[in-house]
Amino acid sequence: MTTQMEKRMTKRALFMALLATGALGAACTPTVRIKVDPINIYAKLDADVRVRLDKEVQSLIQQNPNLF
Repeated sequence: MTTQMEKRMTKRALFMALLATGALGAACTPTVRIKVDPINIYAKLDADVRVRLDKEVQSLIQQNPNLF
């Protein structure tokens, strides 16, 4: 027959074993590193600026048809 003290000791030992297993499992987790090269976005910015300027020019021409 087990006593109350033995039951506590068993639970405590089980808890410590689970805690140690978790710590060891976390230590073996692989590290994943992703290297990202710089992205050249000059072409996109240039195209965006040109589209905005074209829209502004079209708007000005519509507002002032005798400009040219």
